[in-house]
Formats: sequence, C-alpha cells, structure tokens
Amino acid sequence: MLKFIFMMLFMIPLSFLYKSFWMNMYMYMLMFFLFMFMGSFNSLWMNISYSFGTDLLSFGLILLSIWICMLMIMASEGIFKNNNYDNYFLFLLLFLLLFLTCSFSSMNLFMFYFFFESSLIPTLILIMGWGYQPERMQAGIYLLFYTLFASLPMMIGIFYFYNNYNSLDFYFLKNYNSFNIYMYISMIFAFLVKLPMYMVHLWLPKAHVEAPVSGSMILAGILLKLGGYGLLRVMVMFLSIGKYFSFLFISIALVGGFLISLVCLRQSDLKLLIAYSSVAHMGMVLGGIMSLNYWGFCGSYLMMIAHGLCSSGLFCLANISYERLHSRSMFLNKGLINLMPSMTLWWFLLCSSNMAAPPSLNLLGEISLLNSIISWSYISIFFLMLLSFFSAVYSLYLYSFSQHGKIYSGKYYCSSGYVREYLLLFLHWFPLNFLIIKSNFFMLWI
Repeated sequence: MLKFIFMMLFMIPLSFLYKSFWMNMYMYMLMFFLFMFMGSFNSLWMNISYSFGTDLLSFGLILLSIWICMLMIMASEGIFKNNNYDNYFLFLLLFLLLFLTCSFSSMNLFMFYFFFESSLIPTLILIMGWGYQPERMQAGIYLLFYTLFASLPMMIGIFYFYNNYNSLDFYFLKNYNSFNIYMYISMIFAFLVKLPMYMVHLWLPKAHVEAPVSGSMILAGILLKLGGYGLLRVMVMFLSIGKYFSFLFISIALVGGFLISLVCLRQSDLKLLIAYSSVAHMGMVLGGIMSLNYWGFCGSYLMMIAHGLCSSGLFCLANISYERLHSRSMFLNKGLINLMPSMTLWWFLLCSSNMAAPPSLNLLGEISLLNSIISWSYISIFFLMLLSFFSAVYSLYLYSFSQHGKIYSGKYYCSSGYVREYLLLFLHWFPLNFLIIKSNFFMLWI
C-alpha cells in the first residue's frame, strides 16, 4: 500500500508543472490500472505495509476513488481553459485522493478516523474556492459543522475503546462484543451524518448545489461512501446491541427515503434533484447495514459502488447542460433532445441505471438490499415498495422533463457535446453496467 501513497506524494510536483493538466489525468489512470492488477479479491488483508492494507471492501472503494478523481479532472476542463488556479486544483485533488486512499486502506480504527476527518479539509476548500454561488461559504460551514459535531463523540469513544481493550486493529474488532449504548451511539453517529441518514442530511443538498462539478462528483461518488464503509467496519463490534436498536435506524432510513423521494418530485433544480436522490439511495444502504445480515452487508457495499458511479455521471450530465445554458433550472433545461440529441442517450442510460434497471449494478445491489431488509421484517416491504416505485418516478421525471417539452426561446445556439464529454460519460456508464458480469467479487468480502 505504501508504494501507492508514495506515488501520490511524488505526483505533487507534477501538479505545478506548466500545462500538465491532462498529464495528471493519465497518471491517475496509470495508478488505477496498477492498483487494479495488484488487487485483493477476497476477504483477507493484502498489500500490508505498516498500518495500511486492503481487503476486498477497501480495494473496491480505493479503485472507485482513483477512478472518480481521474474523471473529475476530465470533467473540469473549464478550470484549465479559464486558467482558474488549475495547478492548485490538481494539488488539492491529489491530497483529497491521498486522504481517501489512506482512510480506506487503514487497518487501524484511529488511523481511519484521522484520515476520515482530514478528507473534509480539501472538500471544503474545493467548495469554497471553485464553487459558483455566493452562498458557498455557508454551505462549506454547514458541511464542516455537521461532520465535526458528530465526530467528536466518536473520537472519545475510540480512546475509551483503546483504554479498555488495548487494540484498535480492525482484525481484532470482531472479537469484541460491546453492550454499551453510549459507545454504540458515539461510534456510529459520525458515519450516519456522513452517509447521510435522513434528519441529518441537510448539509448534503446545500453542499452539492454550491460545489463545482468536481466537488459534486467527489461528494456523491466517494465521501458518502466513507460513512457506509465506516459503518460496515464498526458494526461487527455491536452485533448484540445492534439487534435491539437497528429497528430505529431502519425505520428512519426507509421512511426518510420515501419522504426524500417525494421531495425529489418537487425539485426544479437539476442538481438538487440528483443530490436528494443520493439521500434516498443511501437510506437503502443504511437499512441493509443495520439489518446485520450477510446479504445486507454485501448489498450495501455493492450499492455504494454503483451509486458512486451513477450519481457522479448524473452530476456530469447536469454540468454539461449548465455549461451550455448557464442555468440548472428545469424550466429552462427543457427540450434538450433538440439541442443535444446524442446526449439524450446518456441521460437515458444514466437515469435508467439510477432507477435500478438491468443490467446495472444498482439492480443487483437493490435486489440484495430488498432481500436483507424483508428477511429482517415483513412489514418493511410496504416502504420498500414505495421507495422502489418512487425512485423510478423521479428518475423518469428528471429524464422526461429535461429532454422533452417545449424548448426555451432564450436558447439561441445549438451545441452538441465534445468527445471529452462523451468519453467522460462512457467511463461512468461502462463499469456501472459491465461489472455485473463479475458480481461474485462484491459478494465475497466477508
């Protein structure tokens, strides 16, 4: 693992080279393939160096991180073209990837916590430095305080745990079975905010709307997954107490997911709709983790990977429209099938993946999560039914409202997509729909 961390550190001068914007992207791609072929394809820890190592769970999420960071550079051509501090942007992105890789590959709970919090800083600078609207300061502070407020109890919980059990290694955590409710709440609350669970999700739409396209991609693609990853890691300590309290979180997740799906149907802002749909999907993930069974754990891991690619792709599409029309309003982004007919295909493919149509990974993830939550309680089938139905409804609403309808008369020119944009969307969609062929990897990680 250390060699990849050093590779990122030695890429720092490359960020400041004159006109090395695309060179950085190629290096990320090289790093992706190097890491993929050294993979850990089972539940054993591999690539161990110091306190870093990967098992299948962290392997998939690190791969996703490198992939999304590469696509973020590809999506942010405007920063390079307008000379909008592109060197600092690349430097920040590299540090963000470094922190994410370290947090996913840490084998120690405190190391994970440290990098989990550190990843907040580059994200904050990304939103406040390259965001669009004047409210971005408020959105950044919102993000910071929501996360920090929840994380402080977790730090105290980690210290308490170390004081009592003398080890924080993930490998040994499964030997402990804590019945302490304060410990349970303090350890999972930080991850519930990051996930985000309904009721502590208000920072997410605000951050998404103010962030640049790269900020939205990393938020939806990776940072929400930190919460799910952390829950999957620490829930093994709380299996006994989790049985008694999981009903509370599953109820909030399912009812909240349904309510958020209704909120999606009232959105007139493209980005807000996609951001709220993330909350609904992550509600399913939380339900799967809290059901504490094998299908739920595997399904939530699968859903996190699928949602990372799908949501990131939808934010790219929203940005492509925004660059043409300078508005994210659905009332102005109508009839895009006339402006960019070939882009409509990508809208269709990614919206259909978002509503879990075959052959996307979302479908497999949702089937696993349905299995796990229904096996936990029959009554949950009612809300799961509503959740699945409305996820299809708002995906179709997003697609039909933006692509069809009467074209806005203020649009004077027609511009199709660039090759770069089609490649960007293809690189989101292709792994999302072809990884289902090797879906056994996602089911082997426990």
